Amino acid sequence: MNLITLMLIISAALSTILITIGFWLPLNNPDTEKLSPYECGFDPLGSARLPFSIRFFLIAILFLLFDLEIALLLPTPWASQMLPMFTLLWSTIILLLLTVGLMYEWVQGGLEWAE
Repeated sequence: MNLITLMLIISAALSTILITIGFWLPLNNPDTEKLSPYECGFDPLGSARLPFSIRFFLIAILFLLFDLEIALLLPTPWASQMLPMFTLLWSTIILLLLTVGLMYEWVQGGLEWAE
């Protein structure tokens, strides 16, 4: 028998056994909370057009921005070995730009959750 055919048979048998165990093993005890269409804390009988605070989205965008900053600055130690002044200049410009933007948001009150 060919080795590939043997591996195919073993993986198919193992997959079938694991799917069968996963289907029959767990206990299925649904209650009213699990049977409701929403499990995220919203009332399923209320309005579907609940207003969201725009500040939530602002905080999320700021998080993504600073997460991107870390991704951009991560290779800085390796790049500084090749062209130290050029890399240091760009890293400083990125950090200053983001710091000025953060200070602007802070002064404008965009980071305060409650009004």
